[in-house]
Amino acid sequence: MNFLAHAWLVSASSDDFLYGNLIADGVKGRDLSDWPTATAQGIRHHRRVDAWVDSHPSVVDARRRAPPAQRRYAGIALDMVWDHFLARDTLGRADSEEIIERCYRLLSARPAPNRLASMMPLLVEHDWLRGYADFEFTCRAVAGIGRRLSGPNQLAALVPWLHDDYQTLEQDFQALWPALFNALGCANTPS
Repeated sequence: MNFLAHAWLVSASSDDFLYGNLIADGVKGRDLSDWPTATAQGIRHHRRVDAWVDSHPSVVDARRRAPPAQRRYAGIALDMVWDHFLARDTLGRADSEEIIERCYRLLSARPAPNRLASMMPLLVEHDWLRGYADFEFTCRAVAGIGRRLSGPNQLAALVPWLHDDYQTLEQDFQALWPALFNALGCANTPS
């Protein structure tokens, strides 16, 4: 659910490709033939980035530190915490504002997949991408996503750990973000 990070990574791409990156978490399956070519490429790109991030030593270590009972859900919370650090460090910059407004324009103008259809209007209306700069907002968003899952809210149960591990998670992000940009062949990280 790290919309902002994925948008930063492909900010120079076409609207269709960016849109694919933004909606990828809501698209199931490998058959993307119903999507325009560039959107399908964006979905695939998002999935490749997620696989790379999930295998990065900083992320593997962060998941190990998560409470065992919620470890299975830690990746979702971590994605949102990565957006927190990115928003906190870039909010107010012209390039960040341009990316956020472009995301909101695309998400307002195009339909989201069913799994995200009810969430996308809220994301835009409540300005989540800027809101992520505030850690308490991010924690409420983590818990809110947890309410969308079946069973007990395991994401809400991770919030105390996110608070307790904040400094180490920030160090994880500081190692992860430039490594990701380097792996993708990007010239400069946006921090």
